[in-house]
Amino acid sequence: MNFRSSHNQHVDHFNNIHKAAFTLAEVLITLGIIGVVAAMTLPALITDYRNSVVETRLKKFYSTMNQAILRSINDNGEPQYWNYFLSNKEDGDSFVNQNDLSAANFQKYLAPYITIVSTKEVTTNNEILMLYYLADGSAFSFAATHNRDIYFYPKNPEKCLLNTKNIRSGKCEFVFNFKPDDAGETWKYLYNKGMEPYLYDWDGDINSLYSGKRYSCDKNGEGHYCTAIIFKNGWKIPQNYPRRISF
Repeated sequence: MNFRSSHNQHVDHFNNIHKAAFTLAEVLITLGIIGVVAAMTLPALITDYRNSVVETRLKKFYSTMNQAILRSINDNGEPQYWNYFLSNKEDGDSFVNQNDLSAANFQKYLAPYITIVSTKEVTTNNEILMLYYLADGSAFSFAATHNRDIYFYPKNPEKCLLNTKNIRSGKCEFVFNFKPDDAGETWKYLYNKGMEPYLYDWDGDINSLYSGKRYSCDKNGEGHYCTAIIFKNGWKIPQNYPRRISF
């Protein structure tokens, strides 16, 4: 091999390396494109993940609680005859916190049929609640002054409860009713049933679940009917769901 041929080979090799390399500008442009794509897709991925957690754990909790109720019925008879249900008690201008009595009744009638991994007493909005944790990290509690309303937290229960600035229902908290001992008009969608999504005082109109009522799921309502919207959609959060899942 002569010198000229050897030199040409070295030049060709250098040129090939140069052609294969990226310039700094090209690297920055590529990283910028990746960043834009990530910024566009990441929120959707987070939303899908949160929705999936809520859907899966809501369905599981509904099944768990109703199986416990059925097993308790076998041992304790029909629930309308249980010494279980608490009504609000007033002390002057405020309702009495009945957390201790609610916990005792739960331990007697339902806890034996549910796997509770831990419990924790928490205070939110000056109310004392007992949180019951399940194996998947979700938890539930009863209303502070009665036990017909059951609040379910799919993930990060204490974080949800500490969020006192905004309405939690339908976002990180989902409300159910267990009230089979009242055949009144306001309870007609819950009477003689187990635990069901919150439907107290519902008029039977699907549109009322979304808006126009005190407990509707839109920004003007308290959000208690949000659970029923997901339930009636096969435990799937619909595209027109009025609230953003956050936990």
